[in-house]
Amino acid sequence: MKLKEFMLRASNIPFQLSRGRSLFLACWRRMAQDEFSHFYQKIHGYTYCCNTRLRALYDALHTIEAQKVKGDVVECGTARGGSAALMGLTLTSLGSERSLWLYDSFEGIPAPTQNDPDLEIAQHYAGDFQGELDQVQALFSQLKIEGRTEFVKGLFDETLPAAQVEQIALLHIDGDWYDSIMITLESLYDRVSIGGVIQLDDYGYWEGARKAVHDFMDRYGLDDPLVVVDYEGRQWIKSQERKVE
Repeated sequence: MKLKEFMLRASNIPFQLSRGRSLFLACWRRMAQDEFSHFYQKIHGYTYCCNTRLRALYDALHTIEAQKVKGDVVECGTARGGSAALMGLTLTSLGSERSLWLYDSFEGIPAPTQNDPDLEIAQHYAGDFQGELDQVQALFSQLKIEGRTEFVKGLFDETLPAAQVEQIALLHIDGDWYDSIMITLESLYDRVSIGGVIQLDDYGYWEGARKAVHDFMDRYGLDDPLVVVDYEGRQWIKSQERKVE
């Protein structure tokens, strides 16, 4: 039985009430761990993202597929392409037809601004975490996942307001700084489906990242809980549209 079939059965309410649920889910977790480990070995040399946050993305993809959340998968901050490649491999394994949209300058992260409370330290990271677009595309070609992928090169404030993606089921934000995360949320939050997942990579590390998330939520009256992935990562399951006065 394939993982996709496992997930679809596990999301069925009568099945969840059956006696076999615990055994079934234990089997699924074992199969999923084997598949995740296989994918991880293929991409771990191309990512700055830790195993825990990668696994959270993998699980989120299974969740949106099982729950039939509408939309594509978007990553803002792709760097060397490892986390995006993991998502591409997972979507292929699931038999999903979702597109994968990748936004990055491919010139390293931009400089932080005065909006970042930890500017004095953060400014030393400008230009770091660079991935070359042609190398990322070569990785995707090697893994045979390039067909579903759209690569969009440029700074977020240049590309995201005019982004062509219409509906989003999973939004992975790895933008580090206040301005990068704010423009991502301002541009793309409304396109995330109800039940969609927003994964935030730098929430626990950079003060500017954390401040951007809470400023956005406070500004628009949003109170969805942020689920802890690990020290840095958070997941936000969208349950409400923003309130605009």
